[in-house]
Amino acid sequence: MCDCDRKYTGWKGWLDLPEAEPPRPVGAWVDISHVITEDLSRSPVFPRPRISKIMRLPENIANVTELQMVCHHGTHVDAPRHFLNDGPSFEEIPIERLSGQGVIWKLDKAPLAQIEPEDFENATPALRPGDIVLINTGWWKKVNTDIYEDHPCLSAAAAQWLVDRQAKLVGVDFSTPDLTSHLRPKNFTFPVHHTLLGHGVLVAEHMTNLDSLSGKRVEIVFGALNVIDSDGGPARVVAREIAA
Repeated sequence: MCDCDRKYTGWKGWLDLPEAEPPRPVGAWVDISHVITEDLSRSPVFPRPRISKIMRLPENIANVTELQMVCHHGTHVDAPRHFLNDGPSFEEIPIERLSGQGVIWKLDKAPLAQIEPEDFENATPALRPGDIVLINTGWWKKVNTDIYEDHPCLSAAAAQWLVDRQAKLVGVDFSTPDLTSHLRPKNFTFPVHHTLLGHGVLVAEHMTNLDSLSGKRVEIVFGALNVIDSDGGPARVVAREIAA
Protein backbone atom coordinates (compact mmCIF):
# COMPACT_ATOMS: atom_id res chain seq x y z
CA MET A 1 0.00 0.00 0.00
CA CYS A 2 1.38 3.41 -0.93
CA ASP A 3 1.63 6.22 1.61
CA CYS A 4 -1.14 8.11 -0.18
CA ASP A 5 -3.57 5.28 0.64
CA ARG A 6 -2.74 4.87 4.32
CA LYS A 7 -4.71 7.91 5.43
CA TYR A 8 -7.86 6.23 4.10
CA THR A 9 -7.44 3.15 6.30
CA GLY A 10 -7.12 2.58 10.02
CA TRP A 11 -10.08 0.43 11.05
CA LYS A 12 -9.30 -1.01 14.50
CA GLY A 13 -12.45 -3.02 15.05
CA TRP A 14 -15.50 -2.57 17.23
CA LEU A 15 -14.92 -1.62 20.86
CA ASP A 16 -15.68 -4.45 23.28
CA LEU A 17 -18.66 -3.05 25.18
CA PRO A 18 -20.40 -4.39 28.29
CA GLU A 19 -23.99 -5.57 28.13
CA ALA A 20 -26.37 -3.19 29.89
CA GLU A 21 -29.28 -4.10 32.12
CA PRO A 22 -32.69 -3.73 30.42
CA PRO A 23 -33.85 -0.10 30.69
CA ARG A 24 -36.87 0.98 32.73
CA PRO A 25 -38.70 3.66 30.70
CA VAL A 26 -40.18 6.57 32.64
CA GLY A 27 -41.08 8.88 29.75
CA ALA A 28 -42.66 8.96 26.31
CA TRP A 29 -40.75 8.65 23.06
CA VAL A 30 -39.45 11.95 21.65
CA ASP A 31 -38.52 12.44 17.99
CA ILE A 32 -35.00 13.93 17.90
CA SER A 33 -34.49 13.94 14.13
CA HIS A 34 -35.06 16.70 11.59
CA VAL A 35 -37.81 16.46 9.00
CA ILE A 36 -36.08 16.03 5.65
CA THR A 37 -36.72 18.92 3.28
CA GLU A 38 -34.92 20.26 0.24
CA ASP A 39 -34.04 23.45 2.15
CA LEU A 40 -32.77 21.86 5.37
CA SER A 41 -29.33 23.13 6.40
CA ARG A 42 -26.55 21.01 4.97
CA SER A 43 -22.81 21.08 4.56
CA PRO A 44 -21.97 23.22 1.50
CA VAL A 45 -19.90 20.36 0.08
CA PHE A 46 -23.11 18.36 -0.52
CA PRO A 47 -25.63 18.98 -3.30
CA ARG A 48 -29.16 20.13 -2.58
CA PRO A 49 -31.54 17.17 -2.35
CA ARG A 50 -34.55 16.74 -4.57
CA ILE A 51 -37.95 15.62 -3.32
CA SER A 52 -40.57 15.26 -6.03
CA LYS A 53 -43.93 13.64 -6.63
CA ILE A 54 -43.64 11.31 -9.62
CA MET A 55 -47.22 10.01 -9.24
CA ARG A 56 -50.28 11.77 -7.81
CA LEU A 57 -53.84 10.86 -6.99
CA PRO A 58 -56.33 11.08 -8.64
CA GLU A 59 -54.41 11.28 -11.94
CA ASN A 60 -52.47 8.13 -11.04
CA ILE A 61 -53.25 5.00 -9.01
CA ALA A 62 -51.25 6.22 -5.99
CA ASN A 63 -49.10 9.01 -4.56
CA VAL A 64 -45.40 8.22 -5.04
CA THR A 65 -42.51 10.42 -3.87
CA GLU A 66 -39.01 10.21 -5.31
CA LEU A 67 -36.07 11.20 -3.09
CA GLN A 68 -32.57 12.04 -4.33
CA MET A 69 -29.99 13.05 -1.74
CA VAL A 70 -26.67 12.13 -0.17
CA CYS A 71 -26.89 9.76 2.79
CA HIS A 72 -25.47 12.52 5.00
CA HIS A 73 -28.36 14.95 4.55
CA GLY A 74 -30.40 15.71 7.65
CA THR A 75 -30.22 13.53 10.74
CA HIS A 76 -28.06 10.53 9.90
CA VAL A 77 -25.44 8.06 11.11
CA ASP A 78 -21.93 7.78 9.67
CA ALA A 79 -20.59 4.29 9.03
CA PRO A 80 -16.85 3.71 9.52
CA ARG A 81 -16.61 3.44 5.72
CA HIS A 82 -17.29 7.20 5.56
CA PHE A 83 -13.59 7.88 6.18
CA LEU A 84 -12.00 4.42 6.26
CA ASN A 85 -11.92 2.24 3.17
CA ASP A 86 -11.15 -0.77 5.35
CA GLY A 87 -14.02 -0.03 7.76
CA PRO A 88 -17.54 -1.51 7.67
CA SER A 89 -20.16 -0.07 5.35
CA PHE A 90 -23.65 0.53 6.68
CA GLU A 91 -25.14 -2.93 6.15
CA GLU A 92 -22.17 -4.36 8.07
CA ILE A 93 -22.96 -2.40 11.25
CA PRO A 94 -24.33 -4.74 13.95
CA ILE A 95 -27.88 -3.70 14.74
CA GLU A 96 -27.12 -3.44 18.47
CA ARG A 97 -24.78 -0.54 17.67
CA LEU A 98 -27.77 1.55 16.55
CA SER A 99 -29.78 1.50 19.76
CA GLY A 100 -29.28 1.39 23.49
CA GLN A 101 -28.95 3.42 26.63
CA GLY A 102 -27.09 6.66 26.92
CA VAL A 103 -26.93 10.26 28.04
CA ILE A 104 -27.81 13.63 26.56
CA TRP A 105 -25.48 16.38 27.72
CA LYS A 106 -26.27 20.10 27.58
CA LEU A 107 -23.11 22.00 26.68
CA ASP A 108 -23.66 25.68 25.92
CA LYS A 109 -21.04 26.73 23.37
CA ALA A 110 -20.29 29.90 21.42
CA PRO A 111 -19.94 29.92 17.63
CA LEU A 112 -16.85 27.98 16.48
CA ALA A 113 -16.02 26.98 20.06
CA GLN A 114 -14.20 23.75 20.76
CA ILE A 115 -15.60 21.04 23.01
CA GLU A 116 -12.90 19.63 25.29
CA PRO A 117 -12.58 16.64 27.64
CA GLU A 118 -13.23 18.93 30.62
CA ASP A 119 -16.72 19.61 29.25
CA PHE A 120 -17.44 15.89 29.35
CA GLU A 121 -15.89 15.41 32.78
CA ASN A 122 -18.32 17.96 34.22
CA ALA A 123 -21.39 16.77 32.31
CA THR A 124 -24.22 14.88 33.98
CA PRO A 125 -25.35 12.18 34.16
CA ALA A 126 -21.99 10.42 34.01
CA LEU A 127 -21.09 8.32 31.00
CA ARG A 128 -21.19 4.56 31.47
CA PRO A 129 -19.21 2.16 29.25
CA GLY A 130 -21.33 1.25 26.23
CA ASP A 131 -23.45 4.42 26.38
CA ILE A 132 -24.66 6.45 23.44
CA VAL A 133 -23.70 10.11 23.94
CA LEU A 134 -25.71 12.96 22.41
CA ILE A 135 -24.37 16.50 22.74
CA ASN A 136 -26.90 19.32 22.97
CA THR A 137 -25.20 22.67 22.34
CA GLY A 138 -28.50 24.28 21.34
CA TRP A 139 -27.17 24.59 17.80
CA TRP A 140 -30.13 22.67 16.41
CA LYS A 141 -32.22 25.79 17.07
CA LYS A 142 -30.13 27.65 14.47
CA VAL A 143 -30.92 25.25 11.63
CA ASN A 144 -31.75 27.00 8.34
CA THR A 145 -30.01 30.20 9.46
CA ASP A 146 -26.78 31.78 8.21
CA ILE A 147 -24.96 30.93 11.45
CA TYR A 148 -25.67 27.19 11.39
CA GLU A 149 -22.32 26.34 9.79
CA ASP A 150 -20.44 28.38 12.43
CA HIS A 151 -21.09 25.52 14.82
CA PRO A 152 -18.85 24.25 17.64
CA CYS A 153 -16.72 21.14 17.18
CA LEU A 154 -14.98 18.47 19.23
CA SER A 155 -11.25 18.57 19.83
CA ALA A 156 -9.17 15.51 18.97
CA ALA A 157 -8.65 15.02 22.72
CA ALA A 158 -12.41 15.03 23.32
CA ALA A 159 -12.86 12.34 20.68
CA GLN A 160 -10.18 10.20 22.30
CA TRP A 161 -11.80 10.74 25.72
CA LEU A 162 -15.01 9.21 24.35
CA VAL A 163 -13.16 6.24 22.88
CA ASP A 164 -11.25 5.64 26.12
CA ARG A 165 -14.52 5.56 28.07
CA GLN A 166 -16.16 3.15 25.61
CA ALA A 167 -18.88 5.30 24.11
CA LYS A 168 -20.90 3.35 21.53
CA LEU A 169 -22.17 6.21 19.39
CA VAL A 170 -21.65 9.98 19.56
CA GLY A 171 -24.22 12.40 18.16
CA VAL A 172 -24.05 16.17 17.73
CA ASP A 173 -26.73 18.77 17.03
CA PHE A 174 -24.86 20.33 14.10
CA SER A 175 -23.24 19.34 10.80
CA THR A 176 -20.07 17.57 11.92
CA PRO A 177 -18.06 16.94 15.10
CA ASP A 178 -14.97 18.05 13.16
CA LEU A 179 -14.09 21.64 12.29
CA THR A 180 -16.75 23.33 10.16
CA SER A 181 -16.13 23.05 6.42
CA HIS A 182 -15.43 26.71 5.63
CA LEU A 183 -12.55 26.91 8.15
CA ARG A 184 -10.73 23.71 7.24
CA PRO A 185 -7.16 24.16 6.06
CA LYS A 186 -5.89 22.43 2.95
CA ASN A 187 -5.36 18.68 3.51
CA PHE A 188 -7.55 18.69 6.62
CA THR A 189 -7.45 15.18 8.13
CA PHE A 190 -10.82 14.96 9.99
CA PRO A 191 -9.21 13.87 13.28
CA VAL A 192 -12.47 13.49 15.21
CA HIS A 193 -14.10 11.25 12.61
CA HIS A 194 -10.96 9.15 12.26
CA THR A 195 -10.59 8.69 16.02
CA LEU A 196 -14.24 7.78 16.62
CA LEU A 197 -15.01 5.75 13.50
CA GLY A 198 -11.62 4.05 13.56
CA HIS A 199 -12.52 2.49 16.92
CA GLY A 200 -16.06 1.62 15.91
CA VAL A 201 -17.69 4.55 17.69
CA LEU A 202 -20.45 5.58 15.28
CA VAL A 203 -21.12 9.26 14.57
CA ALA A 204 -24.55 10.88 14.26
CA GLU A 205 -25.03 14.41 12.97
CA HIS A 206 -27.83 16.99 12.79
CA MET A 207 -29.62 15.85 15.96
CA THR A 208 -32.49 18.10 17.09
CA ASN A 209 -35.18 18.67 19.74
CA LEU A 210 -32.90 17.66 22.61
CA ASP A 211 -33.86 20.06 25.41
CA SER A 212 -36.55 17.99 27.12
CA LEU A 213 -34.18 15.03 27.52
CA SER A 214 -30.96 16.86 28.37
CA GLY A 215 -29.32 15.90 31.64
CA LYS A 216 -31.13 12.56 31.70
CA ARG A 217 -30.39 8.93 31.06
CA VAL A 218 -32.23 7.82 27.96
CA GLU A 219 -32.92 4.94 25.63
CA ILE A 220 -32.25 5.84 22.00
CA VAL A 221 -33.15 4.11 18.73
CA PHE A 222 -31.55 5.12 15.43
CA GLY A 223 -33.93 3.95 12.70
CA ALA A 224 -31.35 4.33 9.93
CA LEU A 225 -31.75 3.17 6.34
CA ASN A 226 -29.71 0.04 5.68
CA VAL A 227 -28.15 1.01 2.34
CA ILE A 228 -25.79 -1.46 0.65
CA ASP A 229 -22.11 -0.43 0.59
CA SER A 230 -23.04 2.97 2.04
CA ASP A 231 -20.95 5.30 4.16
CA GLY A 232 -23.99 6.65 6.00
CA GLY A 233 -27.66 6.16 6.72
CA PRO A 234 -30.40 8.79 7.01
CA ALA A 235 -32.24 8.13 10.26
CA ARG A 236 -35.39 8.85 12.17
CA VAL A 237 -34.21 8.86 15.77
CA VAL A 238 -36.34 8.55 18.89
CA ALA A 239 -35.40 8.68 22.56
CA ARG A 240 -37.12 8.39 25.92
CA GLU A 241 -36.12 8.95 29.51
CA ILE A 242 -35.26 5.87 31.55
CA ALA A 243 -34.69 5.35 35.26
CA ALA A 244 -31.14 6.12 36.31
